[in-house]
Amino acid sequence: MSDLLIELFSEEIPARMQARAREDLKSLITNGLVEAGLTYASAGAFSTPRRLVLSVEGLSAESKPVREERKGPSASAPPAAIEGFLRATGLTLDQLERRADKKGETLYAVVEKPGRAAGVIIAEVLEATIRSFPWPKSMRWGAGALRWVRPLHSILCLLSDEAGAQVVPVAVDGIVAGNTTCGHRFLAPARFAVTGFDDYAVKLKRAHVVLDSAEREAAIWQGAQNLAFAAGWEVVEDKGLLAEVAGLVEWPVPLMGRIADAFLSLPPEVLQTSMKEHQKFFSVRNPKTGRIEGFITVANTETADHGETILKGNQKVLSARLSDAKFFWENDLRVAKAGMTEWLDGLKSVTFHNKLGSQADRIARIAALAREIAPLVGADADLAEQAAKLAKADLRSAMVGEFPELQGLMGMYYARAAGLPEAVALAARDHWKPKGEGDTIPTDPVSVAVALGDKIDTLTGFWAIDEKPTGSKDPFALRRAALGVIRLVLGNGNNFGLFQFLADASVRRFTFDYLAEVSKVDALVGEELFRALASGNALPKLKSKNVEKRIEALHDWATDRLKLETAFGENHPLFDGKSINFDIVSSDLLAFFHDRLKVFLKDQGIRHDVIDACLAMPGNDDLTLLVKRAEALAAFLKTEDGPNMLAGFKRANTILTQAEAKDGVEYSYGADPKFAETDEERALFAALDTAEAQITPAMRSEDFAAAMAAMASLRAPIDAFFTAVQVNSDNPIIRRNRLNLLHRIRAICSGVADLTKIEG
Repeated sequence: MSDLLIELFSEEIPARMQARAREDLKSLITNGLVEAGLTYASAGAFSTPRRLVLSVEGLSAESKPVREERKGPSASAPPAAIEGFLRATGLTLDQLERRADKKGETLYAVVEKPGRAAGVIIAEVLEATIRSFPWPKSMRWGAGALRWVRPLHSILCLLSDEAGAQVVPVAVDGIVAGNTTCGHRFLAPARFAVTGFDDYAVKLKRAHVVLDSAEREAAIWQGAQNLAFAAGWEVVEDKGLLAEVAGLVEWPVPLMGRIADAFLSLPPEVLQTSMKEHQKFFSVRNPKTGRIEGFITVANTETADHGETILKGNQKVLSARLSDAKFFWENDLRVAKAGMTEWLDGLKSVTFHNKLGSQADRIARIAALAREIAPLVGADADLAEQAAKLAKADLRSAMVGEFPELQGLMGMYYARAAGLPEAVALAARDHWKPKGEGDTIPTDPVSVAVALGDKIDTLTGFWAIDEKPTGSKDPFALRRAALGVIRLVLGNGNNFGLFQFLADASVRRFTFDYLAEVSKVDALVGEELFRALASGNALPKLKSKNVEKRIEALHDWATDRLKLETAFGENHPLFDGKSINFDIVSSDLLAFFHDRLKVFLKDQGIRHDVIDACLAMPGNDDLTLLVKRAEALAAFLKTEDGPNMLAGFKRANTILTQAEAKDGVEYSYGADPKFAETDEERALFAALDTAEAQITPAMRSEDFAAAMAAMASLRAPIDAFFTAVQVNSDNPIIRRNRLNLLHRIRAICSGVADLTKIEG
C-alpha cells in the first residue's frame, strides 16, 4: 500500500470557492482512481489561499487485470452492423469469438486489460482533473491554453511507501510535478522538499502556513476572543465571516482596534454590515453599553511592531467607510422625519415587474390586503394599512441602496425617527420575514398582517401572469413566499379561509369597467387615450364638453386596460378580453399552498396520505384548522384502535360501494334498529348514536382530538358486527337495513376525515 500527496500551488484562490474546490479535488481524483481499478483506505482534502491539497492513504500499488466480455450482433447480421461493433470495440473480425445459441452464431468481443502501476494511473487522472477542474470562474495566462482560477505555479505529486517517496511524472502545460513547495509568501518564501503528507504538514507549519481551514478558523476565533476579553468586550459571532476570513489568510494574526467616537451613534447593524462587507472585520461589542465599539481584523503576517502599522492603515480605511455610512444615515434621517414622502414618490418610478406595475402600485395593493387581514390576526386595521404603505419606503434610502441586506431593518429605524407607532416600525423590519427556513416569524399582529399581504400579493400577481415555478426553477422565490404564508399562519395560530384573500388579491390587481355606464363621448375619449398609450404616442388634447372633469378617471381606465392586455394578451387562457377568471387563479394557487403544506408537514412527521385525507374535507383553505385536523388524525392512527378502526371503516365502505354499484341505488337513509336481528347489530346502532352525538359538537368546536376519540370507540362494535353478521342477507329488507347501517358508519367517520385516502 502507498500514500499519495498532491498539492496544486497557485496565486490566491477566492475564499468563497475554496470549500467547493476541496470537495471537487477529492471526488475527481478518488473517483478517477477507483474507476481505473485502484483502491484506497481514506482521503482528505485541504486548502489555503494559495494551494489545494489532497492526501490519499492506503492506495493499492497497481490495478488488477480486467477481462471484459461484450456481446455483439449475430454472425449473419448485415456487414454495417458488424463493422459498427468492430469500431466500438477496436478489434478486427478475426479477433472476435463466435458462440452458438438458439438463433445461430453470435459474435463476442473479449478484451483483456493487464494491471497498471498506480503512478501511471495517478498521472492520467491528475492531468485530466487539472484540465477539466470545475471552477465557477477561471482564467488563462501567458501563452498557455490551461485554465485555472488563478495562475498555477507548481504541482507537487508524491507517491510514498516503505521504500521511500517518488515523484509521479506529471506535466501540464509546461508545469512539471516535483516534490517541493513553499511556505508563507512573506515569512517563508523559499522552496523546500517534502517526503510525504506528515512531513509536508509539519514543514508548512514551520513555514508559517496553517494547512487545515478548520484549524485556522479556531485560531482566529480564539485569538479574537482573547483580545476582546482583555478589553472587557465581546466578539459578535459570525460563522460565515469566520469561514471567509479563514480562506483569506495562511497565518492568521488577529488584531483589535477601536471605532472612533464620531461613528458610535450609527445603528449597530450599520456598523456591522459596513465592517463586514467592506473590510471583513469582526464586530466587537461593549456589554456595558450594548454598542459596537471595536473591531477585529485578521492580518496574514507577523510584523516587528506587532501589527500596529497594519491596524493604523485599517482604521484609516474604516473611518472613510464609516464616514460614508454616517452621511447616508444623516441624510436618510432628514427624509424620514419629513414623512418619507420623497421615498414613496420615488417608488412610483421603480418597476416591480413589467407586467405587475411599479413598487408604488404593489404597495397600494398590499395596504388594502393588510387592512382586510388585520382583524383576522388581531391587528388594528388602520395601523396595518399605515404600516403597509410605509414598510417598503426604505428601498429608496441611501443606506439600503448601499447595503441592500439592511432593507426592512433600516425602515424600522426611520419609522421610529419619524415618530410613528412602534407597531409600524416593527412591521417595516419584519414584513420581509420569514426569508428562509431558519428565519424567525413575526408575532406582532400588525407585522403579521403586512407580511401576509406582501406575500399573498406576490403570489397572486405571478400566478395571474402565469409565471409559476416549474421543476427546480423558481426565479421569483414563490415557493419560499408560500412557505412563508404557511409559517406565519401556523406559527401565530391564525384561523381564516385563505381562498377569499387569494381571490380578492387577484381581482384587485386588474380591475376596470369597459365604460358601460358612461356617455358615448367619454367612451370615445377613453378609447382614444387607450390607443395613444398602447402605441406609445403622445396623449391627445381633449376638448370635449365636460371631459376635463373626468379625464383623470378615464386616463386611469385606459392605463389599467393597457396593463391587463399587456399582461395577458389576446390568447391567455384566463383572459377573455374584458376580464380574468380569478377563480381559476385562486384555486390553482390554493393547490400550490397545499403542496407546500404537504412538504412542511412531512418534515413534521405527518404522512402524506393523512394530509390528503384532511385536504379532502371542507374548509381546507384554513391552514391552522387543516393542520389541527391532520395532527389529530395522525395521532389517532398511531394508537392501537386507529388501524383497526380504519380497517373496519374500509370494510364497510367496500361492501357498501360494491352493493350500490350492483344495485344502482344509494343506501343512505332508513337504517332502523327495529330490523336488527342480533345483539351485535343492536350494539352497533347504539354505538353509532353515541359516537355521532359526540363527534358532531366536537367538530363544530374544532376539537378534533375528541372527535377522533369518539370515532375510536366504534372499533369494538364494528369488529363485533362484521364477526357475527352477514350483511348481504337473503332477506331484502334486512339486507337494505344493514347496508344503510354501513352508510351510517361511512357518514359518521367521513365527517372527521376522508378515510378512503388513508393507505393500509
